[in-house]
Amino acid sequence: MAKSKRHPSVKYVYEFGTAHTEGDATQRELLGGKGANLAEMARLKLPVPAGFTISTEACSYYYDHDGRYPRDLQGQIDAALASVEETMGGRFGDPSNPLLLSVRSGARASMPGMMETVLNLGLNDRLAAGLIERTGDARFGYDVYRRFVQMYGDVVMGLRPEGRGETDPFEALLEKKKEARGVELDSELSAADLEELVGEFKALIKRRLKRDFPEDPAEQLQGAIGAVFASWMNPRAITYRQLHGLPDDWGTAVNVQAMVFGNMGEDSATGVCFTRNPSTGENQFYGEYLLNAQGEDVVAGIRTPQPLTIADKAASHSPMPALEEIMPEVFAELVTVRD
Repeated sequence: MAKSKRHPSVKYVYEFGTAHTEGDATQRELLGGKGANLAEMARLKLPVPAGFTISTEACSYYYDHDGRYPRDLQGQIDAALASVEETMGGRFGDPSNPLLLSVRSGARASMPGMMETVLNLGLNDRLAAGLIERTGDARFGYDVYRRFVQMYGDVVMGLRPEGRGETDPFEALLEKKKEARGVELDSELSAADLEELVGEFKALIKRRLKRDFPEDPAEQLQGAIGAVFASWMNPRAITYRQLHGLPDDWGTAVNVQAMVFGNMGEDSATGVCFTRNPSTGENQFYGEYLLNAQGEDVVAGIRTPQPLTIADKAASHSPMPALEEIMPEVFAELVTVRD
């Protein structure tokens, strides 16, 4: 009897920043703009945290097969995740040395803010305790944990304002906590406050959605990848594509990347920068940053960002110190990357 031939596996997952960066800037159609550029930056030996991109072909398969994934996808994800663990020196789901992940969309044309993102993925109570033990910083550990539960509960589980007049339920709890403690900023809450918020967020999810927050990191990752693919067809993204003449059948890639943290105290920061002034096109390094924060804080408008350069500070008459002043070595490294 003749043996049936097994079809060769389609490649859906492409590593970057590991020992095997597999894409480059020419592959926008396959890797999306973000994935292609992450691969290109990794090829240039820039300090890009390791990760992998799930291709737009996997997204097309997802929509062509009623929300199911290709048979070979999970094995390719597992292999790429092992490479990321080896590169970053941590392990996904290991309390003794936890590796946390970001999961982001990446269409071939920029669609800012239209699709979903999940940060700090890979935490439960045991893993948060392990993160705290490893870093020696309880406030950092619980800050990361409450951010993750809040974002996952919104993006993946769908707990968000139901009507135009409703306040975000997670933000309502956060504001109530700050009011009870007599503080204005999230960064002024203590480790104990943030630990309480984690429990309150999970209780809110259970009460409103009638299901528990998922504790298994592998399940969390699957949920986040599915949420990014599903967001390609959310009303916001569809309207954006219609306004800009972008085809619905392009699909989005998914970028899974090791987390690095700007909220580990006053000696860490997060920010946005441009190699030229985005308003004028002038050949001038331009950007802004926040101390002890994560990237979402810069774009959310909940804190006033600080100027990146001394020139920006002077031009904007900002009373706050520039990154160039308070972290000169970090700024010099950033300038090298810019150049």
